[in-house]
Amino acid sequence: MFRHIITLLMFCCLSFSINAQEVALKNNYPDRHVVVKGDTLWGISGKFLKDPWQWPKVWKLNRAQIKNPHLIYPGDVVVLDTSSGSPQLRLLRETVTLQPGVVEEPLERTAVPTIPLNVIAPFLSQPLIIEKDQLAGSPRIISGQDNRVVLSPGTRIYINKIEEGDGINWFVYRPGGNLVDPDTNEVLGVEALYLGDAKITKYGEPASADITKAKEEIFTKDRLVPTGDSVETSFVPHAPETEISGRIINIYGGVAEAGPESIVSISRGSADGLEVGHVLAISRYGRVIKDPELAKEKEPSFTSKLKSLFEKEPKKTNGELVLEPGMIKLPDERVGLLMVFRVFDRVSYALVMQATQPINKLDSVKTP
Repeated sequence: MFRHIITLLMFCCLSFSINAQEVALKNNYPDRHVVVKGDTLWGISGKFLKDPWQWPKVWKLNRAQIKNPHLIYPGDVVVLDTSSGSPQLRLLRETVTLQPGVVEEPLERTAVPTIPLNVIAPFLSQPLIIEKDQLAGSPRIISGQDNRVVLSPGTRIYINKIEEGDGINWFVYRPGGNLVDPDTNEVLGVEALYLGDAKITKYGEPASADITKAKEEIFTKDRLVPTGDSVETSFVPHAPETEISGRIINIYGGVAEAGPESIVSISRGSADGLEVGHVLAISRYGRVIKDPELAKEKEPSFTSKLKSLFEKEPKKTNGELVLEPGMIKLPDERVGLLMVFRVFDRVSYALVMQATQPINKLDSVKTP
């Protein structure tokens, strides 16, 4: 007969004080939640908290734990205990003591992810932000098997030079478009276009490889980049400790507007203090209008009205908005949240976690 022992593991205690920012609980939050396969840590936190990104405050994680968080598994029970007057999250984990002769069946022990990894998987390793002309020094395809023009899976390719020890698995890329900061017009990097995978069959000068996967057509002169080390896949949402402000500069997936689980790139990176897991508020960038009182004094001509429809954003100096006399910038309006999951020097990829309105390119992002 099995004897069940329930082990209470208290992760943290959430205390409220006048000087501390209060972590708001949801109305009608449950007493407990049984973790099931398919859950995410963001979703579990969202069952108890109005702002799931405040999870580290509730679980009282320090900076080291944010980089290497506790793991939660299907079957665990998350409990919110308010009996002491100070809310506490507890984790109930059932352990089983077996009698002699009983065979233990292995249990699935895949930890619950913070966010849906299947959504961001292609962006964890393949899309690449590079410096301008960075690919120029990378190995390049100089010819294809039998002088083929379009190189497809199974085709042997020849590369100008890859030395032994440089690795066997490579990604094939082509330089793409510039990523530009809309506030300064500065080029933050080049987004390389991922084309496919190749596996080296012979090192040297030239080297040879077989194309194992092709997402787009591959041609001679396309470049090879090592697959590199594995990237971070364990995330704990948390707010930046400093004020960060940037913009959404691209939306992926062939859509004009983003919503929950959409992937975007933003105009800030590690050089600006961003790190994996940072949560930023998304706001609709406020329009610039003319003061209504001044508009009464002089009705604009038809030409002026037409010009305003196609007018670009107001001029900026060193990123600061410069308004002409009588012009007013409306306040930004919060429309959602995103979480950063991959960081480059000056650009980052992020996943939209919440959206009350469609998210647009050039919407602003900032510390919540």
